Amino acid sequence: MRQAEIARLLPEVFQRTVTPGSPLAALLAVMEALPAPAEAALANLEDYFDPYQAPDAFAAYLAGWVDLDRLFSHVPERLDEQTAATLFPPGLGRLRELIAAAAYLSHWRGTNRGLIGFLETATGVSGFTITESPLEEDGQPRPFHILVEAPGATAVYQPLLERIIQAEKPVYVTYELVFT
Repeated sequence: MRQAEIARLLPEVFQRTVTPGSPLAALLAVMEALPAPAEAALANLEDYFDPYQAPDAFAAYLAGWVDLDRLFSHVPERLDEQTAATLFPPGLGRLRELIAAAAYLSHWRGTNRGLIGFLETATGVSGFTITESPLEEDGQPRPFHILVEAPGATAVYQPLLERIIQAEKPVYVTYELVFT
């Protein structure tokens, strides 16, 4: 709100005393400046809810809204632009992609399609495969077990991949992660 708009809200006796250099004019100047950051944020509020346009720290906050903060490498005490950049090993760009795809991926949770889609979106690398009930050394299938084959380029993200697989596979299934 501008000083003139605030002054119009005052009783008429106070409005007459608003002159340049007066204490009331100085108070109105402060009252104009205080809500400026909030008004600027509200003017572009829709940008905060778009994972591609949100500030880095807010994108990391959005990840918590769609339950992706469980994938962070660590939980920071304070979330700012610098700490947000270190939370997700593949980078904030990949995190933004996951946030955008979260609703779609949640429909496929617990399925091969969902797990592969999640892994590919998180790393930006395609070529993940899943084998259900792989054969043991004696040729017998291993029930309730999956073998996740990941491209070799994703080996640097092994802790992240394991967190994703653990969270996205069915609870009763065990897994093995190998890099090809």
